[in-house]
Amino acid sequence: MLQLYTYFRSSASFRVRIVLNMKGLPWEPRVVWLPSNEQGADPFRAVNPQGLVPLLVDGEQRLAQSLAIIEYLDETRPQPRLLPGDPPGRARVRSLSLLVAAEIHPLNNLRVLTHLRGELGLDDEAIGRWYRHWCDEGLAALERELADPRTGRFCHGDEPTMADVCLVPQVFNARRYETKVERYERTMRIFDECMKLDAFRKAQPSEQAEAARG
Repeated sequence: MLQLYTYFRSSASFRVRIVLNMKGLPWEPRVVWLPSNEQGADPFRAVNPQGLVPLLVDGEQRLAQSLAIIEYLDETRPQPRLLPGDPPGRARVRSLSLLVAAEIHPLNNLRVLTHLRGELGLDDEAIGRWYRHWCDEGLAALERELADPRTGRFCHGDEPTMADVCLVPQVFNARRYETKVERYERTMRIFDECMKLDAFRKAQPSEQAEAARG
């Protein structure tokens, strides 16, 4: 069985949980408790030298970084496809995915927020402003991209792709930090479509067993 090192509030782990659900793959969670820095301790770094979640274990394969994991799963368990069959379509889906995963998320992940608080002395209000600024920058760009006629019911066409898998966790986090996401009408329309699907709903943070720990 696949094993996923995960944390319920990790948006990168959330992405992989969605994909595992979409593809109907049984998997075993291995919870890494980020608030206590379990990811930085030697036992976990022995498993993943990057010290990050998610990490997927598939037999002898250990795979880090959520987008690499998603593409691996799409190549080894190809149904349903999360990347289009045509090169321009694949490039667009990757571009939309990276807009979230490489442009928004790295500026607002736990490591950055912890550094802002501990090393730079920012209080919660200032950290919230930082988060919302970069989230708004990225979501505004995504909203413009979604004006493309190739956008359908979902980010690219009428079936969910890797781009939707990246969009949904980012909206969850944006709401957690009180970003006014409702202004992004195309983005939120697609978010609502995704959340009609069991694969997305069952992957959300509140549905994970460790959420009860807080």
